[in-house]
Amino acid sequence: MKSLTFNEKLARFFINWLFLMIVWIAFTTSFNKQEVIAGVFVTMLISFFSIPLFTCCTFKILAPKRIFYMVYYLLIFIRELIKSNLDVARRVLTPSLPINPGIVKFKSKLPTDYSKMVLANSITLTPGTLSIDIIDDTFYIHWIDVKTTDPEEAYTEIAETFEKILLKIFV
Repeated sequence: MKSLTFNEKLARFFINWLFLMIVWIAFTTSFNKQEVIAGVFVTMLISFFSIPLFTCCTFKILAPKRIFYMVYYLLIFIRELIKSNLDVARRVLTPSLPINPGIVKFKSKLPTDYSKMVLANSITLTPGTLSIDIIDDTFYIHWIDVKTTDPEEAYTEIAETFEKILLKIFV
């Protein structure tokens, strides 16, 4: 692992601290003075010790354009989550529907391991698909109803919607 410069460490600290504070406030659902002060110190401590471990990004991730695409990604993810939940529920409630489980592979254009991890988790969190492995740029996905084994068509069906947005966030 490459050594981080002071500016990279500082950026990672603040980005991590900001996201942890948002999570802290979301979980406490309170702006009570004591809870906010405790949150500031606890999240600062966690952020300090996790600088080299958990954060991928520098201050450029906070650019308004990237934040817009993060919100957009969340909305698209929720839409795809609902669609895939309904599809799997339909298959469970109608056992006569044919399923064709299998493993498909496709290549990703995402540049970093972190962005690939986000894509893999998004695919896994949508019912009917499960990320099995990522080797270099190739994703291996278990699909509940394989519609095609062609890598390009599988990519279009499973990952293209997510990846187009992730490229705008992480590149």
